[in-house]
Amino acid sequence: MLGILGLVLWLGCVICFIIVLIKLFQNEGALKGILGLICGLYAFIWGWMNATRLNIKNIMMIWTLLIILSIVVNIASGGFHYSLGTPTTP
Repeated sequence: MLGILGLVLWLGCVICFIIVLIKLFQNEGALKGILGLICGLYAFIWGWMNATRLNIKNIMMIWTLLIILSIVVNIASGGFHYSLGTPTTP
């Protein structure tokens, strides 16, 4: 159940990323838009730096909240669990 919730949160993050990426392409041109496409962290930081000017503060707040919730849900569901060593068979 938590895995499905994690996927829904991830989908919300992708939608917010696409909205900010469209704004990035419109305001900064193709070169910085491609940089934002390759490096999502650049798009995230750029979005926060220009949130009030472009009136996307609500989207940035939602995106930030979705990232935090996604991390919490993934930790709670064991999504970051990796076992080291060779597996044992009974």
